[in-house]
Amino acid sequence: MAQHRQSRKRRYLTWAVAGAAVVAGGGIAAQQSLAATTWPAQKTYTGRAFDTCAAPSLAAMKAWHTGYYGAAAVYVGGRNRGCAQPNLTASWVKSVTSVGWKLIPIYVGAQPPCQTGSNPEKLTATTAASLGATDATDAVAKASALGMKAGSPVYLDMEPYDITNKACNDAVLTYVRSFTKTLRAKVYRAGYYGFTSSSAKAVATATDRTDLPGNLWYALWDKQDTTTADWPWGATQYTDHSRGHQYLVNSKESRGGYTITVDRDAWDAPVAIVG
Repeated sequence: MAQHRQSRKRRYLTWAVAGAAVVAGGGIAAQQSLAATTWPAQKTYTGRAFDTCAAPSLAAMKAWHTGYYGAAAVYVGGRNRGCAQPNLTASWVKSVTSVGWKLIPIYVGAQPPCQTGSNPEKLTATTAASLGATDATDAVAKASALGMKAGSPVYLDMEPYDITNKACNDAVLTYVRSFTKTLRAKVYRAGYYGFTSSSAKAVATATDRTDLPGNLWYALWDKQDTTTADWPWGATQYTDHSRGHQYLVNSKESRGGYTITVDRDAWDAPVAIVG
């Protein structure tokens, strides 16, 4: 949608550049590089979710809690976050959680050096590792300030890029590994949002699995509400409640008198621990 991460036009342009279209094991096991006793139990949600650029008002969230969607993704931070978040406060998080919503934290960190368009923060081969650590530290601080506790996931948003550009892809994976390692050191679970043709593919097919996220949220706009039937990689990858699927974008929907343009997601993965 317009102003959602990147503008819709720019997202399609970068996707076009990226091309047309490991075994992670269980998400929990893949995440627990520290002693098992240091990790709170994972909170998992399975069902329909939505993401939208700006967190809706509390009144809208109450009206939308009809049973169709059970979880909502929220942009907790990142210099490349596309929308202001006047509603997204610790009080809002507590209130919508008490209504029954599950929340999916997204962080829009540094973007690839070979990505078309401009972003406030782009990584380079030189800065990838340090930026990954800095951004993950910021992501934990932002999530924690909202009341999302240790053991919660943070999903790093990586938009499309040309993964056949080896130097660029190597820099991105260095950044992702640093981000993931830092999250885990702070006892937050690592997730990753990307496109099946590019950014998600780079992580899912990487030969070296060291410090890669244990939860994968893949963008494949095929209108299929599933995390299994259209899963494009090995059946043993990202099992044990570790997958999300963004299957439809820019869906204008009305519930309880409130109209919101959302992206639809099939979800079977960790959500924030709140309360």
